[in-house]
Amino acid sequence: MSADSKFQFSKITVSLHWLVAILMIALLAVGIYMTENHDYSLYPLHKSFGVVVLVFAFARAVWRVKNGWPVPAGNYKAWEHMLAGVIHWVLIFGTLILPVSGIIMSLMGGHNVPFFGFDLIPANHDPVNPQDVLPRNEGLSEVAGEVHEIVGYLLIAAIILHVAGALKHHIIDKDGTLQRMRGKNIG
Repeated sequence: MSADSKFQFSKITVSLHWLVAILMIALLAVGIYMTENHDYSLYPLHKSFGVVVLVFAFARAVWRVKNGWPVPAGNYKAWEHMLAGVIHWVLIFGTLILPVSGIIMSLMGGHNVPFFGFDLIPANHDPVNPQDVLPRNEGLSEVAGEVHEIVGYLLIAAIILHVAGALKHHIIDKDGTLQRMRGKNIG
């Protein structure tokens, strides 16, 4: 496995970045759609893709820690470098916390954790009314639900700032940062 260089990101870095980004943006959009429209028919897919994104987000976090943080493609002010670092940490932790909190919310609420038609963890059905579920820990489910919502909105803000920063690098700074994130060699 090749590591990142100052001039080019590895295929692993680029692949994990875009895979997690696309999945997370789609899951955020579906989550907002479901809650705003009270349409929960997409829950099984939302949960299934949440499991998928957790696996790839975990791999991305491990790869980032193992591989180190990218070297800036140009010289920036200290506040820009600090803001970029904060946003990157929010993105790394947020992409882990969001699916974990969703899984905890679902499990502790008595619901299942599906994976494309299979139950990774089955629902806690009420023996008297099998169509209903019994919460495993309602308080923990509610806390996880709040975390899920707050981190979701925090991630949306971080993604917007991340995209704005990438566009600034590309349009104003013309430093090759966006090209490097596309797997191009900027050296």
